[in-house]
Amino acid sequence: MFHSAALKLTAWYLAIIMAISLVFSFSLYHVSGDDLGRNVNRQIGYFNNFLGPDESQSYGILRQRQLNEDLRHLKSNLILFNLLVLAGGGAASYLLARRTLDPIEEALETQSRFASDASHELRTPLTAIQTENEVALRDKNLTKARAVDLLKSNLEEVAKLRGLSEGLLRLAAGNGSVTSPQTVSLKEVSVIAIGRYEKAAEAKRISLINQVPALKALGDKDSLAELLSIFIDNSIKYSGRSGSVRLSGSRQGKQVSLSVEDKGQGIKPADLPRIFERFYQADPSRNKSRAGGYGLGLAIAKKIVDAHQGHIEVASTVGSGTVFTVFLPAA
Repeated sequence: MFHSAALKLTAWYLAIIMAISLVFSFSLYHVSGDDLGRNVNRQIGYFNNFLGPDESQSYGILRQRQLNEDLRHLKSNLILFNLLVLAGGGAASYLLARRTLDPIEEALETQSRFASDASHELRTPLTAIQTENEVALRDKNLTKARAVDLLKSNLEEVAKLRGLSEGLLRLAAGNGSVTSPQTVSLKEVSVIAIGRYEKAAEAKRISLINQVPALKALGDKDSLAELLSIFIDNSIKYSGRSGSVRLSGSRQGKQVSLSVEDKGQGIKPADLPRIFERFYQADPSRNKSRAGGYGLGLAIAKKIVDAHQGHIEVASTVGSGTVFTVFLPAA
């Protein structure tokens, strides 16, 4: 589809280029021809005052032949010029057409892949709910305790679906930058993010250490709190019991940095380039049943950072832990 569209767009570009080139060539030919003709006529008129009738006639015929030769030469050059424009314009038009269509093709491929991945992830909890309910309906000896367990299991799957749908909605939101950046206290943002996961950390006996100094950044407070929350959530999920998660920050010129460091299982070097992809699970052991995630958190985090005109760096050692560092514009 896009190859055909590229050829059609190339044809339109080339048609416009050739139309301009031909109009220019015809105009140049007529203007130059008129100028050459007037010059020949002035020369013939001038030399008629000094030559006899026979010599004057011969001179006029000679100059007319020279004029015709000059016009043929001009025409040949213009034809060659238009052939070069046709060849060069065709190549340039195709490259421009591909460059125009590539972002559209990439966006459609991304949308198609996103829809496919989303439908796959949605199918898993839905299938679990359907299977459990069908088995329960066929069980003639279904007890109240078993029914309660079934409802609890269904609620767990519904919670997963809700979390997945909310993540998908965040990813489907606009990709532009923060429209009205404000001065945000990163210390305050870190306190908000840590407050959301204190109970989860306590359950695993993980210490949340906040060492973020009084830094100011330009951005959206809620988005930055969600950003840190994602990193803290990941650190808690993939850390063993009695570990620690440390938040720190510093100012570096016109940027401020925020780091979230854990002592968890780490990420393999081969997985690092892909951890910000949607639905990507960095390690087979990081499955949904264990971590309760769908591989959307880091994709959302990257989107938030991109919206703030910042960037993320990741350093990880398998078995020793991971450090996520975010660089943002300083206020």
